[in-house]
Amino acid sequence: MTDAAPSPSASAPTPIPVTVAPGIDVIVHDFGGSGEPLLFCHANGFHGRVWDPLVARLPHRRCLTLDFRGFGDATPPTETTYHWQQLGDDVLVVIDHLGLTDTQAVGHSMGGAALLLAELARPGTFRQLFLFEPIVFPPGLDPADNPLAELTRHRRAHFDSVEDAVERYSSKATLGTLRADSMELYVRHGFRPDPAGGIVLKASPEHEARHYEAGTTHPTWDRLDEITCPVTVAMGVDGHPAEVAPVVAERLPSGRLLRFDTLGHFGPLQDPDLVAEAIDATVS
Repeated sequence: MTDAAPSPSASAPTPIPVTVAPGIDVIVHDFGGSGEPLLFCHANGFHGRVWDPLVARLPHRRCLTLDFRGFGDATPPTETTYHWQQLGDDVLVVIDHLGLTDTQAVGHSMGGAALLLAELARPGTFRQLFLFEPIVFPPGLDPADNPLAELTRHRRAHFDSVEDAVERYSSKATLGTLRADSMELYVRHGFRPDPAGGIVLKASPEHEARHYEAGTTHPTWDRLDEITCPVTVAMGVDGHPAEVAPVVAERLPSGRLLRFDTLGHFGPLQDPDLVAEAIDATVS
């Protein structure tokens, strides 16, 4: 692994653009530190800066958080077709660019699936994984029959201000579970100024919806037995997709299930301190 890293600081992380395809950059946010690197991959619709509160609880690690293509500060969406294997391949490009070896990583939802896909594409990439409700489903699901995708297509993309967006999202049943600092970061780094006034989502609702649809088509479920590195599969309270997590953990040769009875699917953003404590105790 590379020894070059910014000095730890209370200021914003250092953004590192990584070219993953012609004209397409993802962004790695390097929080510095001299400890072992720990790579964080976000859920669909989010970005790397939502990990800030959790990373703050791990000052003894060199934490690196990723903006997947089309999210956060990465190159705006350019896809015409969507395949989650592309996300796993981008993770491998990031690892190579940073010179990481014997890598440890944390993934939430889509980010968890991306890490599994990266490990399948290049076995032995990871020493250990911590995945909070990774999106890995049994085959046969119809991508077109996805209520989350349809709901996302109708979500509001424009707000008058950051404060307006935070207030509206905080009243929602799902996003409203985010801790206040996580919510603030989600909005501040997930929106850009609109030339017509106000702010607009960096990742369009259609971009997010297409990722939801693609999440049912990757072949990871049938290949979980090929992933031999230790994997902690964390889950919140029962429901979709938490209900699948125990089976995913069972199908992994070195899988371990960890339950959080007070959290939902957005657990790492709902209680970053609690999840950071679990990561620190598990990923070593």
